[in-house]
Amino acid sequence: QVQLVESGGGLVQAGDSLRLSCAASGRTFSNYAMGWFRQAPGKERKFVAAVNWSVGSTYYSDSVKGRFTISRDNAKNTVYLQMNSLKPEDTAVYYCAATRTFSIAIPRTMYDYWGQGTQVTVSS
Repeated sequence: QVQLVESGGGLVQAGDSLRLSCAASGRTFSNYAMGWFRQAPGKERKFVAAVNWSVGSTYYSDSVKGRFTISRDNAKNTVYLQMNSLKPEDTAVYYCAATRTFSIAIPRTMYDYWGQGTQVTVSS
C-alpha cells in the first residue's frame, strides 16, 4: 500500500503561482511513476501531468504545458506540481496518484493509489 497526502492548494488570483506537494508513505516511493489529475465540479477527473520513476521523463496535458512543471524528490518521497500563470479554468480539486509502473502513465485507470485531493481556486 502507498498512502498519498496532497497539500499546497488555496485561493489565488489569475496569473499567480502555486506549488502542490504530495507526500508518499508505505512502499518504496521510487518504484512508482507518479501523476497529477484534476477534477472540476460536475466534470470528469482529467490527467494533468506525470513523471516516471527516475525523473527522466515527464508528460503534460496540452492545457497546462508550458505553465506547470511536475517533479519528484525520491529522497523525500514527495512529488510536486509547480503551477505558474494560473487561469480561472485551472480551478479544480487536484489529486496525486501512484502507479506500479516505472514509465509515464496517462489513463487514470492505470493508477493504483490516490490521495484525497487539494482544492485550487483561481479567481479572475
